[in-house]
Amino acid sequence: MTAAVSRLRSSVDRNEKRKQQRSRLPAVSIAFGTLSVASFWVLGLGFLLGVAAVVCGAIATSRSAVIDDEAASLRALLGVVAGAAGITVSAIALFPMLAHL
Repeated sequence: MTAAVSRLRSSVDRNEKRKQQRSRLPAVSIAFGTLSVASFWVLGLGFLLGVAAVVCGAIATSRSAVIDDEAASLRALLGVVAGAAGITVSAIALFPMLAHL
C-alpha cells in the first residue's frame, strides 16, 4: 500500500512541475501581436512588434510543453495571427507615409 501511495504522489508531483514549467511564449506572442495592431500608426513600431509576435509564436509552437497543451498551442497560433495582422496593417499604413518623406 505504501508503494502505491508513493507512486501516486510522485505522479502528482510530476504533473505539478509540468504545470509550473509552462511556456510563457504564447502569452508574449499574443501581447506583441496586440501591441503591433494597436501601434500600427507609429512609424515602424507596429511592424517590428508584429515580427516579434510571429517569431515568438513560431518558437512557442515548436516547444514540447506547448505541443502537449492544446490551449497553449492555440494561444501561440493566436499570437502568430495577431502578429501577421499587425504586420499587414502597419505595412498598409507605412507605405503612404514613406511616400511623403
